[in-house]
Amino acid sequence: MTTEPLSFPRRQARTLRFTLGAPRAFTVAPDGSRVAFLRSSSGTDRANLLWVLDVASGKEHPAADPGALLGGSSERLPAAERARRERSREGGAGIVGYATDAAVELASFALSGRLFTAELRAGTARELRVHGPVIDPRPSPDGRLVAYVAQGALRVVGAEGEGDRALAEPESDTVTYGLAEFIAAEEMGRSRGFWWSPESDRLLVARADDAPVRRWWIADPAHPEREPQQVAYPAAGTDNADVRLFVVGLDGARTEVLWDRARYPYLARVHWSAAGAPLLLVQARDQTSQLYLAVDPETGTTRMVHADEDPQWLDLFPGVPVWSPSGQLVRIADEGGARVLAVGERVLTGAQLHVRAVLDVSDDDVLVSASAGTAAADAEIGEVHVYRVNDLGVQRISQEPGVHSAVRAGGVTVLVSAGPDRPGALVRVVRDGGRREGGAGRSGGRAAAVTVASYAEHPGMSPRVHLTEAGARRVPCAVVLPTGHTGGPLPVLMDPYGGPHGQRVLAAHNAYLTPQWFADQGFAVVVADGRGMPGRSPAWEKAVKGDLAAVALDDQVHALQALAGDFPLDLTRVAIRGWSFGGYLAGLAVLRRPDVFHAGVVGAPVTDQRLYDTHYTERYLGDPNRQPEVYAANSLIDDDGLVQAAEPARPMMIVHGLADDNVVVAHSLRLSSALLAAGRPHEVLPLSGVTHMTPQEQVAENLLLLQVDFLRRSLGLA
Repeated sequence: MTTEPLSFPRRQARTLRFTLGAPRAFTVAPDGSRVAFLRSSSGTDRANLLWVLDVASGKEHPAADPGALLGGSSERLPAAERARRERSREGGAGIVGYATDAAVELASFALSGRLFTAELRAGTARELRVHGPVIDPRPSPDGRLVAYVAQGALRVVGAEGEGDRALAEPESDTVTYGLAEFIAAEEMGRSRGFWWSPESDRLLVARADDAPVRRWWIADPAHPEREPQQVAYPAAGTDNADVRLFVVGLDGARTEVLWDRARYPYLARVHWSAAGAPLLLVQARDQTSQLYLAVDPETGTTRMVHADEDPQWLDLFPGVPVWSPSGQLVRIADEGGARVLAVGERVLTGAQLHVRAVLDVSDDDVLVSASAGTAAADAEIGEVHVYRVNDLGVQRISQEPGVHSAVRAGGVTVLVSAGPDRPGALVRVVRDGGRREGGAGRSGGRAAAVTVASYAEHPGMSPRVHLTEAGARRVPCAVVLPTGHTGGPLPVLMDPYGGPHGQRVLAAHNAYLTPQWFADQGFAVVVADGRGMPGRSPAWEKAVKGDLAAVALDDQVHALQALAGDFPLDLTRVAIRGWSFGGYLAGLAVLRRPDVFHAGVVGAPVTDQRLYDTHYTERYLGDPNRQPEVYAANSLIDDDGLVQAAEPARPMMIVHGLADDNVVVAHSLRLSSALLAAGRPHEVLPLSGVTHMTPQEQVAENLLLLQVDFLRRSLGLA
């Protein structure tokens, strides 16, 4: 009996968008001898194992297998761990994160709220019996201790399992020590709440008290017998959690770190290395000013190292701030109309590069990821490359077109490269320090490289993508046509994210698998990254200040109309779909520009900006208590609960997970009520038990199929 092959939507859901089985989360030993990483055993296995690669031999071995460590039992996640994974959009299982000591000899991780360690050289792992459930265990730099969080307390235990004890315990049920609060994890990119000293004798520990934060209740209507979940949600214009920082000794003695928390309440970054004093980046609530502070760990006092101001806002970047080995401040800044790398008082890059992240800092150079800036001779649409930067200039490490990143230590670079012409990502371990990809090293010979195997499944399709820039604004776009199409105009499906920090136009094969599937259903799919999106210039990104709605929507229309001159687009049949900000943009499109858009799939939309969180929303729209008119202009629903809509009415499908604690379902319910009051056609698809992610296999598959059915009906397609 033959088995019918799985559909692409089902395969994509089963493989987590073809990411399962791919290696990730690399850590390079400081002597360059080995690389630790995570990878599941196949392209459909969600459970990650911890692996170690011997760089010299190219051989790898598993250091920890969650199936063996749990005795074959299924994993049970504590509530705090589920929340952490939701914030990081983690859909995998098994070992989804780990930390190591300074020598990368000992690793620690949590499974089912239990603490495990692994000896990376020997490839052996064991459980340490401690107070649980365990969250975010991290070895001390010397490998003698492991700190972790359990029930809101920061605890420490010896690496052999001895001396388990609490160093900081919560004073109430609203307080946690050692965890990132909601805003830090969701919006600031700070996923942790404690940091070891380089000498392993004390820690910096964040204390978060969410007592001031407004409580929301998230119920599961499909199970009325269950109590609603209480969520401390800091909506725009309301109170945030109170966050403090302490130096905590191994005996539990603590010293509070002092800064002007009233003026700079956001603890955005913490860095502690042997190159200098503990380093903090703290932001004002309006995010137009921030301070880099050095901490005296004996007294808790701070001194200002640098200050930034910007009339729009100040972005946060991965990998900075840090000290260079010589003790200079390394940061990324918007200066002279460009996003630049600064080391100490020196700016080392110009308008040719748009720096995105610092990947590593050595005595010789800084490794960064960057895209071509506005001054580049030929813009590389959707490409992100790895560069070495120092006083002598800039050298590009990644040469092939695509999206590249890297991890480096001990003269070894792990280069992760996703290209437009091959599925997934290629991972190469380069032993000469990655001077040039596949090129000459310092000795003039070819770089010695080891490829880390990927078990990810092949998606079974090759997207037909055209990367271009549309119109006078040069909006980066990807146009995806049906496989083999040579005929006339096609109905159009705009498929944007369209909002800040969500670049979709990327020179990477797997970025267009879902658009290609939609295209093969009979659409020309257009992905447009308008103003507000990263990758071009600070001015391009900050053009949305105070006006997310009009700017984002105008750029989608601008791109669509410009592309129609070069591609077979039928502008009499245009639909739009999106999720999160993309869902908000889809709602804007069909309500405010029904002359252009004829149907919309509105997924998990932020329909009322006052219901979204502080750090994100206030960055772009300010304080709703001071600027209510700005919020009204950028919401789909006005103060009287009516939709802000033009004629004619266009059909909408509204989709939302009822368990979403990021964009709560109230957004969609209020939109549906307003549409009903206005007599406007729409459908509502509630997803029971689904959060802001849709990892459930059948849900993810059927969601795509239902969208296609809606789009065909709405556009009058056979």
